[in-house]
Amino acid sequence: MNIKLCGITSFKQLQQLDGLEIDMAGLVFLPDSPWYAGRTLSGDDIKKADFDIRKVGILRNPSLSEALDLIDEYKLDAVQLVGEESVSLCEDLSTQAEVIKSFYVSEDISSLDELVAPYDAVCDYYLFSGPAASGSIYGSPFSISLLQKARIEKPFFISGGINASKASLVRGIDHPDFFGVDLTTEFELSPGEKDFKSLLQFRQQLR
Repeated sequence: MNIKLCGITSFKQLQQLDGLEIDMAGLVFLPDSPWYAGRTLSGDDIKKADFDIRKVGILRNPSLSEALDLIDEYKLDAVQLVGEESVSLCEDLSTQAEVIKSFYVSEDISSLDELVAPYDAVCDYYLFSGPAASGSIYGSPFSISLLQKARIEKPFFISGGINASKASLVRGIDHPDFFGVDLTTEFELSPGEKDFKSLLQFRQQLR
């Protein structure tokens, strides 16, 4: 079970997550976000560091040049696209980093397979969550019954409403392509201030 924690805002947090053996760290590159990594994280510091944790840049509708610049500046291992990015942009970016395409699953979605089909050949992972509030990148919980009847056939994350009390529910998801969880505000004391005690408890409960 892979764990990705989003909203990393300091170099110290990356060091702490690396020490806790968390798999992925999400760096938000949206200037209007309270988790905007561009204000507080130095690309030079990250490039010099020897981290095992994989760094994921979270972007919304970037141009190709903007995304490539961030991949280079922060030595990103992957990009997570949370907007209405085109298939061609995903394909272009996939030559430089792994691509995680986020999908906000609304109540009128009846088939995840139909939702992801256009991106199947150009993404490395999917991420599913419920609809995001206006102006937010973080989605709400959604019905996992859709997962049970979907083939998907690509590693995927789930997100939205996952907190320390949901470990048993996460462990109970039975799908061959279920790759991991994307943790967000439920593991924060305030925007950017991570609750590492709850994170550690959750990780232990998953195992």
